[in-house]
Amino acid sequence: MPDLSTFPITKRWPARHPERLQLYSLNTPNGVKASIMLEETSLAYEPHYVSFDANEQATDEYRSLNPYGKIPAIIDPNGPGGAPLPLFESAAILIYLGEKTGMFLPQGAARYETIQWLLFQAAGVGPIFGQVGFFHKFAGREFEDKRPRDRYVAEARRLLAVLDQRLSTRTWLMGPEYTIADIATFPWVRNLIGFYDAAELVAFSDFPNVQRTLDVFLQRPAVLKGLEIPKRPA
Repeated sequence: MPDLSTFPITKRWPARHPERLQLYSLNTPNGVKASIMLEETSLAYEPHYVSFDANEQATDEYRSLNPYGKIPAIIDPNGPGGAPLPLFESAAILIYLGEKTGMFLPQGAARYETIQWLLFQAAGVGPIFGQVGFFHKFAGREFEDKRPRDRYVAEARRLLAVLDQRLSTRTWLMGPEYTIADIATFPWVRNLIGFYDAAELVAFSDFPNVQRTLDVFLQRPAVLKGLEIPKRPA
């Protein structure tokens, strides 16, 4: 039985199944990248709910795993060489799990192209869509000066246009093959037009190929399950 007691995070979130991969997360667009990937690969894992309401991401226990205090983070008790591996940053987690399982991360030249689109999401789609959400749904709505909002809306449309063009001749970002690039990207698209309620703001109807692929993404059983993990404790 693996011993995870040396990790301070297990003091706040005890591992009832230390032989399983430990997931510390919340079902935000970044958080569900990890849970969807874990569901898609059928790896055994134990999810732990990190409450933003209680500011748990800023606790010493959580920051011992991710000093930046963001979710998700994992501990794999059976990491490389059989030693436990702690890991944060959703893109890094997706690459690691893809390599660990041999799933959703192609080999050869396609591997680097997949990582290219994964980083396109991490560096562009996530941050920009998040800013649209702030200025449209949250505190930014109170700002009389709409130039910041409009700047991020314009950039969101530019990102959506790139995705739409890419998907105009493909089922998924890498073609017929579903990959970690899709797992990273489409939770953010869903959030933009759903939780952020910004479909009209960004004129999402201009991007039918993105909508089509989002619809297919949301039909996958592992996606539907992963979107609800981790659940808030009763």
